Amino acid sequence: MTQTPPARTLLVADVGGTNTRVALASGSTLRTDTITRFKNATYPGLETVLRTYMEQQGINDIDGASVAVAGPVRDGCGVMTNLDWSIDRETLIRATGAEQVAVLNDLQAQGHALGLIDDDNLRTVVSGPAPAEHAGRLVIGVGTGFNAAPVHDTLHGRFVPPSESGHANLPIRTAEDLRLCHFVETAHGFPAIEDVLSGRGLERVYRWHASEADNPAERSAADIMAACNTGDDDIARAAVATFIRLLGTVCGNLSLVHLPFGGLYLVGGVARAMAPHFQDFGFAEAFRDKGRFAGFMQNFAVHIVEDDYAALTGLIAHLEN
Repeated sequence: MTQTPPARTLLVADVGGTNTRVALASGSTLRTDTITRFKNATYPGLETVLRTYMEQQGINDIDGASVAVAGPVRDGCGVMTNLDWSIDRETLIRATGAEQVAVLNDLQAQGHALGLIDDDNLRTVVSGPAPAEHAGRLVIGVGTGFNAAPVHDTLHGRFVPPSESGHANLPIRTAEDLRLCHFVETAHGFPAIEDVLSGRGLERVYRWHASEADNPAERSAADIMAACNTGDDDIARAAVATFIRLLGTVCGNLSLVHLPFGGLYLVGGVARAMAPHFQDFGFAEAFRDKGRFAGFMQNFAVHIVEDDYAALTGLIAHLEN
């Protein structure tokens, strides 16, 4: 009688700018009871985080390890955009002893999770036609930063190429957009998409609207969203409206570049916080505002991913496949 081989033990980690989440998996199954969050400021690097985690879990034998980093990855080496850590395959091998390791951009990990996310954790915010099998998809992350990754299912498996879309130019359509660009470019000398479409970007948009009203003021992103929700701050509502309009424009631009007939999937805490306001502030209209291609834009549905563990699930899928 043929015996089923035991499931491999995998270690996966989602490294953000502030926290790192680490978990174990048995084969393709994420063990949610093992998910642990570490504050990055407490540790000198990821190797120390992973060693600490393995000691806590009482394990020393890992079959595979994969990490998602919030920054560019090239030749198996990831550099964090908002954290002074560098992560490569050798670090993972040294920390875990695993023979199979992988370093992915965080949006690549999210892309590998598509198709494995429960329908209850997907909210459609812009409707579109039913996609054909193996249609291309696009993941867009809006949180601490901004990025995107196309998702292609091929005869040789899933291909999720990385990008650094958040560091492209912020689009300009109006005189108001130009004034905003001039305001935010003082951060880096260049008006990038991420300088507006991120948590800190929302704070800049708020400061800009306040300066435009000759009433200089600043608030945290969380406070801006709370004030928009309660309706007790007109500047907060104006900031959120500008954010959503520009998000729709950028998502529409990326759709024309990648043609994701299988849909767009927005991930990240800021995207989720903004979603209840999409209809009021015209996300769909901005998304489809492409002149003679406005009708063509109806080919693309937009969904919000509300699965907190999607990146970890994607890392597991990448290792297993």
